Amino acid sequence: MKNLVIVESPSKSKTIEKYLGKDYKVLSSKGHIRNLSNTGKYGLGIDLENGYKPNYITLKEKSKVVKELKAAVKDCDNVILATDPDREGEAISWHLKEALNLKDNSYDRVVFNEITKPAIIESFKHPRKIDDNLVHSQESRLMLDKIIGFRLSRLMQYKTDGKSAGRVQSVALKLIVDREREIEAFIPKEYYTIETDFKDFKATLTKYKGKEIEINSKVEADEIISKLSNAYNIANVDKKLKNKQSKLPFTTSTLTQMASNRLGYPASKTMMIAQKLYEGINIGSETVGLISYMRTDSIRLSDLFINDTEKYIENNYGKEYKGYAKTAKKNDNVQDAHEAIRPTSIDRTPESIKKYLKPEEYKLYNLIYIRTLASLMADAKVEATSVDLDNNDYTFHATGQVYVFDGYLKVYKDYEDTEDTVLPDFANYMSSVIVSDKVEKIQHFTEPKSRYTEAKLIAELEKLGIGRPSTYAKIISVLKERKYVEIKDKKFYPTEIGVNVTDKLQEFFSGIINVDYTANMENELDLVADGKLEWDTVVDKFYKDFEPLVDKAFKEMEKASPKETGETCPECGSPLVIRKGKYGEFVACSNYPDCNYIKKEEKEKPTETGETCPKCGSAMVIRKGKHGNFTACSNYPRCKYIKQEEPKELDETCPECGNKLTERVGRYGKFIACSNYPTCKFIKKLKNNL
Repeated sequence: MKNLVIVESPSKSKTIEKYLGKDYKVLSSKGHIRNLSNTGKYGLGIDLENGYKPNYITLKEKSKVVKELKAAVKDCDNVILATDPDREGEAISWHLKEALNLKDNSYDRVVFNEITKPAIIESFKHPRKIDDNLVHSQESRLMLDKIIGFRLSRLMQYKTDGKSAGRVQSVALKLIVDREREIEAFIPKEYYTIETDFKDFKATLTKYKGKEIEINSKVEADEIISKLSNAYNIANVDKKLKNKQSKLPFTTSTLTQMASNRLGYPASKTMMIAQKLYEGINIGSETVGLISYMRTDSIRLSDLFINDTEKYIENNYGKEYKGYAKTAKKNDNVQDAHEAIRPTSIDRTPESIKKYLKPEEYKLYNLIYIRTLASLMADAKVEATSVDLDNNDYTFHATGQVYVFDGYLKVYKDYEDTEDTVLPDFANYMSSVIVSDKVEKIQHFTEPKSRYTEAKLIAELEKLGIGRPSTYAKIISVLKERKYVEIKDKKFYPTEIGVNVTDKLQEFFSGIINVDYTANMENELDLVADGKLEWDTVVDKFYKDFEPLVDKAFKEMEKASPKETGETCPECGSPLVIRKGKYGEFVACSNYPDCNYIKKEEKEKPTETGETCPKCGSAMVIRKGKHGNFTACSNYPRCKYIKQEEPKELDETCPECGNKLTERVGRYGKFIACSNYPTCKFIKKLKNNL
């Protein structure tokens, strides 16, 4: 074997190996192979007294993978590290280099933005070495997140009902809690608008004697109406031809927002489907990546893709539909490391490959394809008309618009409202005076800002410079898993636990758990990636600010009182409370340690299922076990038959063989495993991420 290529995902390896040919062997690291250990002070795996030196260990579940990779390295002349084209991917390549003991002259690093044969072949013509600045930036993020996560999570577990806290997670939760409090404190204010109806249109009162008007009561509205006649003078008619600009291509943020609004997909589902489309879909004769890399905050498109798409637009829609590559003002938060999310080929239309895609894959691919195509098409043209009508110094205003050229809406109309609002041609009126059919007052009340949906929260995080493309979905998932928020009508409502955790953090960490501090930290990590700031300077500055606050909080933060059950202790008469123990919640006396009473749970009679045991013929019942309910024979312990539940199929694929993953129940509770068991023995452990 001459060349060994290492990628992250097993689903990529076969496709890439086919593209590269017989001189290449492509293997997978199956994601991260190393992480910070849980040794040292506070279990951080960081030497806090000696320059914040990290202590990395090989993940237990990856020891076999590393062993296989080491054996493969011995049999090759050159190693090419081809992990994802972002900071996390760069760090994984560095960990592979370290774990496999690769020398600088025995490896190359290549990156590609899409998994197609031309892109892969071209990337291998431009190898480089690992970018230490990108690695240091990712290392710093990992250290900061672990310091905050471990220290604050343990504080929250000890002092509150919360389970965790995090650098970005806690700021996102604060946004939700703050919005809820704004809504609770909001006092609606009454106001009125006045509309007049004409034969072909309606107009709204906007000004009095040339100044903007506010109507704050029914009395004011009635007084104005009493001063109006039914005759209105046409004071001004304005017609303009306006351009309606096509949308920019997708970034991770805008894709997750649009998929949430238009397809109803949560961010986690969108990213899971996008990952599959990026890594490759079998479309008959070949397996090919259908979209470019899906973790990006760039709107850039490659010159080659732009040229191909412009030809496609001209051939299929006409020369007049050709637009130009849109550019946007570079946001300080944008890494711009690669392209926007786009199809890998504009000729691979959604309809042409629909039969190879699952319905949810087709919907997301269609959204990405149409958005990218529209971004390179001409602007739509709208004839906008406005008219001002005068009645006793009161000015009424009406607007209308008619699309005279559809432009990009030729393909994008299903994703955007484009209704024509037609006003009459006032030039044809015989007189400058028109008569209204009716005038009416309409009561309104001001409304507070709306609660965050997933799409709105992601947009806000991006606008504030908090988090990065790879983190949005995870942030939202953690808030849900920790029960810090509830979802009602697709909107976030903070739970009592979420509010309490936020308040406790703000009491002691308001200088760190806030938007400005978090956004500034992201900027500093960007400077590390650019080689303009030393990584240990960032970590040191943060730790010296943070650790004294943690020590103070452990000493001074009031511990949440256990919740009373409403019962009294049968031994001493004190209230019974709910406490947390090693094996979950239990009911005990509030007078502990003077009283050690613990309430024993009454065993409920097992519920019969209506089935009979296939071994002894006795009734089958639902029993409670340590890890949940299960169905078993009622004749236990004479008969120990337990019914095996059918595995639940998930919307994930096995990283080793590509088959569906299933949720199963084993001796130690739920776990996720390959549906192709026992041929494939892949098992994914369920962990609580702090």
